[in-house]
Amino acid sequence: MSENKRPDDMQRITTPELARAFIDEQVAAIKAQVGSKKVLLALSGGVDSSVTAALLIKAIGQELVCVHVNHGLLRKGEPEQVVSVFRDELGANLIYVDAVDRFLGKLEGVTDPETKRKIIGAEFIEVFAEEAAKLDGIAYLAQGTIYPDILESDAGTKAHHNVGGLPAKLGFELVEPLKFLFKDEVRVVGRELGLPSGMVDRQPFPGPGLGVRCPGAITRDRLEAVRESDAILREEFKAAGLEGKVWQYFTVVPDFRSTGLKDGKRAFEWLVIIRAVNTRDAMTATVEPLPYDLLAKITDRITSEVPGINRVLYDVTPKPTGTIEYE
Repeated sequence: MSENKRPDDMQRITTPELARAFIDEQVAAIKAQVGSKKVLLALSGGVDSSVTAALLIKAIGQELVCVHVNHGLLRKGEPEQVVSVFRDELGANLIYVDAVDRFLGKLEGVTDPETKRKIIGAEFIEVFAEEAAKLDGIAYLAQGTIYPDILESDAGTKAHHNVGGLPAKLGFELVEPLKFLFKDEVRVVGRELGLPSGMVDRQPFPGPGLGVRCPGAITRDRLEAVRESDAILREEFKAAGLEGKVWQYFTVVPDFRSTGLKDGKRAFEWLVIIRAVNTRDAMTATVEPLPYDLLAKITDRITSEVPGINRVLYDVTPKPTGTIEYE
């Protein structure tokens, strides 16, 4: 059996009892693999990396070194939130890296989705290698890889920066305790580990961040439009009581403009696409039917509060034929 294939007899983790058994199994496996050596973890603050961090902390404590990279592709307020929650509240051994200019410089003018993903993934590896070089005893790199990442990469649907291993020259061995779990199983394990609900139930966020929600060549103005419109969308979903009831919702700002009117004048500006989907395992997804008055309110806020935006669209395409993300 392939080392990247979920065992046929593996039971789905749906209960606290099954989660506890999985946690005990993985803690033992991590200890056996790592021993007394240090592990470097890319901590985005998303569900997958957070649960991975909790498992590793349970297994090896302060021997885990968490690295949070601000690549400029995170949602509004997320870098500050990640540092606050993990360093201040959970006591993690956390290193913060400001790499915004570095990542955006590498991505300048790049339009192909797979090329962008590979650039982001390669740059992550470089950042981690640099951080590891500053530390003694780092022998492993932990990743929050989950099973849909592997399936989509193997099928050629899209490349994931956390699938495919690392260049041998780095000398790192991978630790991937969640690699055979689906997203719903990861959440069950996270709850059993005692992570706060705001972290465990946080909607998924792709490894390349807002880079996959800014189709075409990433520019700082469009990236900021994605960040601000996404914040408005999340605020309005929370106010409407939809937080936690819709699996994933976000905005996209594609690389083309549309004609509109602002202040009685012609405005040739970007448009925002809203995406809101429900799924069990991220392999298929249905679209959430949003009330028209909510869509109208969100549209009014985005077009009036986000510079450079004059139009808002709602994507009603399920997966398949669409994917959840745009790139």
